Amino acid sequence: MIWLDNHPAVIEWSSEEIKIPYLSPVDNKYHRYFPDFYVVLVNKHGERKTYIWEVKPEKQTRPPKKPKRKTKQYLKEVQTWGINEAKWNAAIKYCEERGWEFKILTEENIGF
Repeated sequence: MIWLDNHPAVIEWSSEEIKIPYLSPVDNKYHRYFPDFYVVLVNKHGERKTYIWEVKPEKQTRPPKKPKRKTKQYLKEVQTWGINEAKWNAAIKYCEERGWEFKILTEENIGF
């Protein structure tokens, strides 16, 4: 967050301020998704660009690999993946409706 505070291209940002409704595949009910960051940047041409950023470990950005046996941990990972995918699809639609961009950042993107 220090980066967001200090980077000259960042015009404004907030953390977990936006709520996006999504339909959970687990219980088929609507829930609220609070993405990690709302960020407005200005590029080298002076144009403003608005982003919604979600920060996740790289492993959680792809579906789990199916093991030989379905363990409780695998079933939990499948459930988590389904919920995350529903959240991210809702965020993509939310951003498209506003001319924003949704990005998932991992340790690869943020240098950890």
